[in-house]
Amino acid sequence: MALSKASFFTQLKTLTKPHLHHPPPPPLLSLRRLSFATPEEAAAERRRRKRRLRIEPPLSSLRHQQAQQAQPRQNPNPNPNPNAPKLPEPVSALSGNRLNLHNRILGLIRVNDLDEAALLTRHSIYSNCRPTIFTVNSVLAALLRQSRYSDLLSLHRFITQAGVAANVVTHNLLINAYLDCRKTDTALEHYKQLINDAPFNPSPTTYRILIKGLVDNGKVERALELKEEMLGKGFAADPVVYSYLMLGHVRNSNADGVFELYEELKEKLGDVDDGVVVGSLMKGYFLRGMEKEAMQCYAEAVGEGSKIRMSAVAFNSVLDALSKNGKFDEAMLLFERMMAEHNPPRRLSVNLGSFNVMVDGFCTAGRFKDAIEVFRKMGEKRCSPDTLSYNNLIEQLCNNGMLAEAEELYGEMANKGVNPDEFTYVLLMDTCFKENRTDDAAGYFRKMVETGLRPNLAVYSKLVDGLVKVGKIDEAKSFYDLMVKKLKMDEASYKFMMKALFEVGKHDDVLKMIGDMLDDDASEFTTDLQEFVKEELRKEGREEDVVKLMEDKEREKAEAQAKEAAATEAAKASAKAAVSSLLPSKLFGSKDTENEPDVVTGNTVEAISVNEEVEDVEQESIGDSPAESGSEEATKAYNSADIDVKSDDRAEQVTA
Repeated sequence: MALSKASFFTQLKTLTKPHLHHPPPPPLLSLRRLSFATPEEAAAERRRRKRRLRIEPPLSSLRHQQAQQAQPRQNPNPNPNPNAPKLPEPVSALSGNRLNLHNRILGLIRVNDLDEAALLTRHSIYSNCRPTIFTVNSVLAALLRQSRYSDLLSLHRFITQAGVAANVVTHNLLINAYLDCRKTDTALEHYKQLINDAPFNPSPTTYRILIKGLVDNGKVERALELKEEMLGKGFAADPVVYSYLMLGHVRNSNADGVFELYEELKEKLGDVDDGVVVGSLMKGYFLRGMEKEAMQCYAEAVGEGSKIRMSAVAFNSVLDALSKNGKFDEAMLLFERMMAEHNPPRRLSVNLGSFNVMVDGFCTAGRFKDAIEVFRKMGEKRCSPDTLSYNNLIEQLCNNGMLAEAEELYGEMANKGVNPDEFTYVLLMDTCFKENRTDDAAGYFRKMVETGLRPNLAVYSKLVDGLVKVGKIDEAKSFYDLMVKKLKMDEASYKFMMKALFEVGKHDDVLKMIGDMLDDDASEFTTDLQEFVKEELRKEGREEDVVKLMEDKEREKAEAQAKEAAATEAAKASAKAAVSSLLPSKLFGSKDTENEPDVVTGNTVEAISVNEEVEDVEQESIGDSPAESGSEEATKAYNSADIDVKSDDRAEQVTA
């Protein structure tokens, strides 16, 4: 149907009106605004936008700043306490040059050059490459293994003063050193310091070291208290700790205490699958005479299909229980099995303690050749003997008249890189005296001194006693002269040496000894020694010699003091003369210089001229007050002259 003309125009008006519910979309952005003809234009646009963002930051950053301003401002943290203990370095600090230094020091430790390792550690403390606490602990542990306790304590003191923060391993090494030196009180004090001051807690190893040291020093009750303290701090029951405590009860022949501890451990852990307690449990059964139960416990621990974990330490405790209770044949079979199963690093069933136990077992059975043979098999199983192992076997050989074999082992120590200690030399020295080999005994003592070891007074007394018994008084006197300045001699040592010299008629040597004593420390020549010497000299009619010697020494000391006082007075007089020559006091009317001839120096003329100028200026300035410049110059001159006078007066007072 065709529309009329009027209807057609009406329809067109309706189509041109916008729809009320659907507004038209905004016009599209021009394509020219987002497209560029060349890359240079695009780069220029990017630079323009960056400049605009620098001047006008985006709205997101403004909102972030407003949010920060809206938050309440927190007070800054107070300054930390400078006396608070420092936290130790983490393992991540061991990297780069510090790791290279660590490996270098470990290399020195492996070749047994501990002196150089400790020296390099000290020198590196104040260098650009400061060693970590892990490097220091390696050196401390090496010193501890060789029983060099004084060097260990010295190095620890040095790093503490240098500000190297110690970790728990450092404290454990220090506690171990104190316990090895039988200083249990010092070790416990250090443990308390660790608990109260350190920024970390003790480790289970700390309690193992402490409890073992207390048990070894016979303080089982204190070790039990420490075990309760360990449990109270939240540590789990440790079978190693319980094994030490059970061993302490075994040494005290307290079988009931052994089984009480084992039952307590079972109550806390359930099934005890750690074999470290098996040896102590077997010893408890042997104490009660229950051999069958002890061997049954042994079979359950090492038999086929056993669920008990047996380490080298656990095997060693079982070996010790068997060898000390008449079961050495079973101990030998077990040792052979341990040697066969030993496959480091996968399986470690033998260590140095295993060989020490077997050496003791063979020596107890009188089989010393077998003991030496087993001892020399250590190298086959990658075990290295230490000084204690050598001393143990050397002592067994010396006590059984096998000095030649003991000296052979002593000769092997240098080839193995093991250093003898004082106990090694004392063993050989005593045995040489028993074998009437006094020259060799004196030689071992001399080697001990030459190697830098420090024999105590008891060792020196043994040497002198042995030499005197065989009539070698001159040699004994030479060792006395060598050691008298290195040791603090007591009255008994002096009297013994004097008596030996009196017996061979060497009274003059005794008087010389007394003279040296009076020169060094007169208090060492006690009243008892004086009576002893006078009694011996009275037999020869020379009692007055010692009295005259003491009077001469007193006179010499008095003369020396008088000379020293005279020298002091002469020094004071020379100082007084020097000061007097530098500060002339004649210029200011001193009474001491009135009768002396007038000597006018350049300084005197200058001072007199200054005083005259001052007087002239003062007279001129009486009626001429406006002359300010003249009065100022006069005042300055007067003040300078006054200062010179006061300085001379003070100099005269100081000189007087």
